[in-house]
Amino acid sequence: MNSKLLWSPNRKNSNLKSFLNKNLKFLIDNTYESLHYWSIYKKDQFWSAIWDYTKIKGIKKEPIIENEKDFINSKFFKNSKLNFTENLIQKNNEEDAIVFYSEQQINKRVSWKELNTNVNKISNHLKNIGVKHKDRVAGILPNIPETVISFLATAKIGAVWSSCSADFGPRAIIDRFKQINPKILIISDYYFYNNKKIDSLDKITEILSELPSVIEIIIIPYNKENEIKDCKFKYQNWFNILETNKEFKDYKKFNFNTPLYILFSSGTTGFPKCIVHGAGGSLIQHKKEHVLHSDIKENDKVFYFTTCGWMMWNWLVSALSSKATIYLYDGSPFFPRNEYLFEIIQKEKITFFGTGAKYLDKLKQNNIDLKKMFKLNSLKTIASTGSPLIHETFDYVYKSIKKNIHLASISGGTDIISCFVMGNPMASVYAGEIQCKALGMDVDVFDEFGNSLFEKKGELVCKSTFPSKPIYFFNDQNNAKFYNTYFSKYKNIWHHGDYATTTEKNGYIIYGRSDATLNSRGIRIGTAELYRVVENIKNIEECLATELKIKSDTDVILFIKTRKNVICDEDFKNSIKKKIKNLLSPKHIPSQIIRMTDIPKTKSGKIVEITVKKIINNEAIDNFNSLSNPECLKQYYEFAKKLNKG
Repeated sequence: MNSKLLWSPNRKNSNLKSFLNKNLKFLIDNTYESLHYWSIYKKDQFWSAIWDYTKIKGIKKEPIIENEKDFINSKFFKNSKLNFTENLIQKNNEEDAIVFYSEQQINKRVSWKELNTNVNKISNHLKNIGVKHKDRVAGILPNIPETVISFLATAKIGAVWSSCSADFGPRAIIDRFKQINPKILIISDYYFYNNKKIDSLDKITEILSELPSVIEIIIIPYNKENEIKDCKFKYQNWFNILETNKEFKDYKKFNFNTPLYILFSSGTTGFPKCIVHGAGGSLIQHKKEHVLHSDIKENDKVFYFTTCGWMMWNWLVSALSSKATIYLYDGSPFFPRNEYLFEIIQKEKITFFGTGAKYLDKLKQNNIDLKKMFKLNSLKTIASTGSPLIHETFDYVYKSIKKNIHLASISGGTDIISCFVMGNPMASVYAGEIQCKALGMDVDVFDEFGNSLFEKKGELVCKSTFPSKPIYFFNDQNNAKFYNTYFSKYKNIWHHGDYATTTEKNGYIIYGRSDATLNSRGIRIGTAELYRVVENIKNIEECLATELKIKSDTDVILFIKTRKNVICDEDFKNSIKKKIKNLLSPKHIPSQIIRMTDIPKTKSGKIVEITVKKIINNEAIDNFNSLSNPECLKQYYEFAKKLNKG
């Protein structure tokens, strides 16, 4: 594979280079590969050095790691203590800590001093009404500063935070929160999306009927000036709490592995898994990723487009611990204009911008030349995740956004609240490739029998433990679900469920979920490689590929979403097949191409191949709550009926 070189680093003073030089005595030479080798084979030295270099506030004690060879039962910093919130709020001045923008062009700024004060007041209120260590506080909230404050106040007193995006429906919220018995529910009265005002309160009565554990509801008014009307349940007004409470200023230090937040898997089978992440593991992993891999420094301006239901929100908030300013955006990224986020980037002089790959794909499809529209001199890094970033979108970033930019495609997930493979400010960027395996992450690609593969496609695995593995699943007897989710395929090795390959430059390419991999006439095909070709065909906006089981074989079916008024006749479909044949192979050609009005996705924008695969193969689906557009599935069911009649 001969990937195109797009960028080479010209920063001589990156944090990663500084960290490497500081630890040269442990290394074979001064390369990233040597640093990574040390991070895997001397975990105790490496993670202790990360604690020191990133200046974690707490009490560090031996052992750094216990039961290192036993993945599930391994523990990091067992005797160490810290307070997560204390590590995130280390300033107390009038500079910006949080800056908020919305699609309605509302703008708020929260100083470090105000952040301190409000976190102290909310944590005092929670403590006074009986919230204790390990109690759960749940949020159904838009991406506003008060959401961050709620989380930090919860973490400050050792309680556990869990949040759903405000656009989740009642059943999706109940399926998640009913499992964790929250004591407090924090909500907003409304929010906006794509210029629509959406009421949040009308679903709360239904939710409360199945959450008897809730002792208090706090409403955060989206607009402080507007009165909350027609509320059918008792609640506390957020701003009244701030006005009437004193500050709780003390920071109690908790065990490194105390639970911090609960995130949920977004599968379509059964209830979502409740993944519990620890305070210390999340903090030290995020510090490593922010400081070393993302080169985030004090006073940097970090903007990640995310919702509160996606793990990238948690990742963004942790950037406060680097004394950086974080930027929140609430609403559609394409309203009021496709380029609105870049208006904010220019105006605010953002240094680090992160988003989902699909956002960048959409800009590319619309041929938006941002380089001509904006001066992005301050922008050092663009990060992309959520789905594989295709070669052509790499090219688009350098051609139409900024030439001298570190484009970091990153991949990990909710399961690890971090990344397995990600950016490297010391290395070059090649089109279509993720730069490296992350420090401390013992990543490899395996075949079905557990043999390592090089430059061949296989299963992404992690061969040894790391601090941000889940501390457990909530209510999981004997770690049974935890074991079955990650360790049932390869003994004592984390099986992540991504279909991937290494490259000759020690980079990585992710081809999509391995359980969505297509099997066409004996050849495994990653959906991402098919999407790369099809979504670059004129007039095709998005697509989804899956397989129909036929006796001992399978047929690949391709669903496409086109621009309006496009004639999807046999000539058009044949042109798609011809393109696939020429750019991939005859075995990649789908047996059928079907136009649909929409492609189903999760609320964080991921295409759900498995859901469609189950529909067309007449398999049961009992959970549509993770989907943002479940109504579009009606067409897929209708198609499945026709298939079965045939």
